[in-house]
Amino acid sequence: MSDPRGIGDNDNQDIVLAEPETEHRVKRPSLYRVLLLNDDYTTMEFVVEVIKTVFRHNSEKAAQIMLHVHQRGVGVCGVYTREIAESKVEQVLALAEKNQHPLQCTMEPDSGESNSDEVNK
Repeated sequence: MSDPRGIGDNDNQDIVLAEPETEHRVKRPSLYRVLLLNDDYTTMEFVVEVIKTVFRHNSEKAAQIMLHVHQRGVGVCGVYTREIAESKVEQVLALAEKNQHPLQCTMEPDSGESNSDEVNK
């Protein structure tokens, strides 16, 4: 005799097991290096202040980056996602214009390779 509640029946064949969810990998956003370019007119003190203000480096690190830019002609101030890098470039250029300095700032895709000549990272 079968159980009226269905218990004990061999109706387990209708049970469908849930398949495991496929893994979805989220791709990391591309990174960009923000570069300061050396010029013969912008004061070293102003460059240090810009690095401290915009890139949030301490005084010692800001001075190291400034000297690197001064000696090599270009230096990396930070590596960020595209939107943040664009914002940092705009901030630097706005500060330079406001203070009547020709300081230039740009960004480039980060290759992910570490270069021992670069000061930051």
